[in-house]
Amino acid sequence: MVREVSVGIQDFAKLRENELFYVDKSAFIKEWWDSHDDVTLITRPRRFGKTLNMSMLNCFFSNRYAGRGDLFEGLSVWEDERFRKLQGAYPVLFLSFAGVKQDTYEKTRKVINALIAKQYKQYAWLKQADFFDEADLEFWRHVNADMDDPTASLSLNRLCEWLYEYYGKKCIVILDEYDTPLQEAYIHGFWDELVTYTRALFNNTFKSNPSMERGIMTGITRVSKESIFSDLNNLHVVTTTSDLYATAFGFTEEEVFAAMDEQGIPEEEKETVKRWYDGFTFGKVTDIYNPWSVIMYLDEKKIGAHWANTSGNGLVGKILREGDKDIKEAFERLLDGECIEAEIDEQIIFNQLDTNQNAIWSLLLASGYLKVEKILQEAPEDDAVYRMKLTNLEVKKMFSKMIKDWFGKDRSFNEFVKAMFAGDVRGMNHYMNRVALNTFSYFDAGKKPSEESEPEKFYHGFVLGLLVDQAKGYMVKSNRESGFGRYDVVMEPKNVRDVGIVMEFKVLDEYDGEKELTDTAKNALAQIEEKQYAAELAAKGVTRILEYGFAFEGKKCLIVKR
Repeated sequence: MVREVSVGIQDFAKLRENELFYVDKSAFIKEWWDSHDDVTLITRPRRFGKTLNMSMLNCFFSNRYAGRGDLFEGLSVWEDERFRKLQGAYPVLFLSFAGVKQDTYEKTRKVINALIAKQYKQYAWLKQADFFDEADLEFWRHVNADMDDPTASLSLNRLCEWLYEYYGKKCIVILDEYDTPLQEAYIHGFWDELVTYTRALFNNTFKSNPSMERGIMTGITRVSKESIFSDLNNLHVVTTTSDLYATAFGFTEEEVFAAMDEQGIPEEEKETVKRWYDGFTFGKVTDIYNPWSVIMYLDEKKIGAHWANTSGNGLVGKILREGDKDIKEAFERLLDGECIEAEIDEQIIFNQLDTNQNAIWSLLLASGYLKVEKILQEAPEDDAVYRMKLTNLEVKKMFSKMIKDWFGKDRSFNEFVKAMFAGDVRGMNHYMNRVALNTFSYFDAGKKPSEESEPEKFYHGFVLGLLVDQAKGYMVKSNRESGFGRYDVVMEPKNVRDVGIVMEFKVLDEYDGEKELTDTAKNALAQIEEKQYAAELAAKGVTRILEYGFAFEGKKCLIVKR
C-alpha cells in the first residue's frame, strides 16, 4: 500500500492514526531506555525529526496514552515483549521551546512561563487530591505567565513531585528544542538575562528533582556547560559526532530509496536526490539525508531547496554578514567547493561568536551547514581539528540566496554589474556609491562596529556577492592577502569570448603620497599592471579585458578604468 505523504505533522499519534507515511524510528525508544542515562541531551540540525521523536516517546511512555499499543503495532519496538509492558506506564511532562522566538527577555520569559502554566492546567484535577494542602494550592496559584523567577525555577519540580505522589511512579520529563530561546537571546542581545533564568529552571527540573525518573532534551546546539548546565553533572550529551542514536534522526540512504520506490519515483532520480539532500554524518554513520527535504520532495515530486527555505537561518545569516574578512574569505572557498580546516569544540559558547572563528565553525557544523570530510586531529588529547565543506547542494543554494539578499534591498548592485560589463565607468561610480552607502553599515552591524574595518568588510561581502551572482558564467578569484589594504578580484569568464574583468580595491593611504581619491584610484590601476593580472587572463585566451581601479575613503568610492 502506498501511504499518503503529509508535510509538517509532528504529532506521532496523528501520523499513526491516519496511516500516513512514516519511517520507523521506534528503535530509538529501546536504545534510549536501555541506556539508563539520568538526563540525555541530543543535538541535531533543525527539521531533523527531533520533535516527532519526542512526540513518539510521549505516546509510548505517558499514562495519558495507556492502552494505545495500536500506535506502535508493526513498529520495531512492539516486537519486544519487555517494552510492551512499558507502554503508557509513566506520568510524562512534555514541553517544547520550538516556538519561543521572542526579541526581548521579558517576552521570552513570559512565553516559557505560559508553557509551564499550560502543563499545570492539564493536571488541574491534582488540586483535588487528598495530599494537597493549602501551601500546595498557594504555590499552584502563583504559576502563570507572570510568575516570578523563584516560582518558575521550581514549577516543574513541584509538578513532578505531585504526580509522583499521586501515581506512585516518578515522572519522565521531555523538553524539545531547549536552545531555541537561547539562540534568539544571542541574536537580540539578552543572553545573560536568559541564561540566569534557564540555569535555575534546568537545575531544579533535571538535577535537584528526586521525583524524576528520566529526562531528555533536544536542541540544535550543545550550549556550553558553563552557561546553563554547570550544575547538571548527570547530563549525557549526544552530539552529531557520537555513535549513539546515529540513525534515529534523519533518514538513512536505504530508508530514502525505499520511500522513493514506495512512491513510484523513477530509479534515475535517486542520484539527484542524493546530491541535494545527502551529506550528513552522525557518529560513524554516513549518508544521512535531510528528512524535511526528503518528505517535501516525496510530497511535491520536485527537487528544491526545501530545508533552506524554512525559518531558522537568522543566526547563521547574522554571523556570516557581520563576520570579519577571514570568515568571508572562508565562505568564498566553501562556495567554490573547497574545504576549510578548523578546531571544533562541540560546546557552543555563544558569547564567543563575535570573536572566536572556531566557535562559528563549531556552530555551523552542529547546525548541519558543514560536514566533516576528514578528522585531522581527534579530541580529547587536544582540540579536535576537522576538514569541512558545505554539506550538500541544498546548503550551497541556501548560502547563495542569503548572499544575494544582502544586495537585493535595491537594484543598485545589479545595475552596477551591468555597467561593469559594459565598461560604463560613470554608471559604475553612480551605482557603487549607492551600494556602498547602503551596505557598509549592514556588514558592520556587530556589537563593536569599527569605522576603519568598514571598507574591508564591504570588500569581502562584495566579492561574495559577485561569486554567487556570476557563478554560471565566471570564476571569481579573490586575492586573500590584504596586509596593506589592497585587494584584487579577477573575474575569469568560462567562455573566453566573454569579457574578463580585473578589479583592484584600495583604501586612501597618505603614506603612499595619496592626497585624494583620484591618486588612490590611479595607484590601484598601477597595481593591476604590476601584478599582470590582465596578462594572465590573456594567456588563457580571453581577448576582451576591462581593468578597474577602486578607491575608498570612508563610505566614498571612486572607480577609474584603463
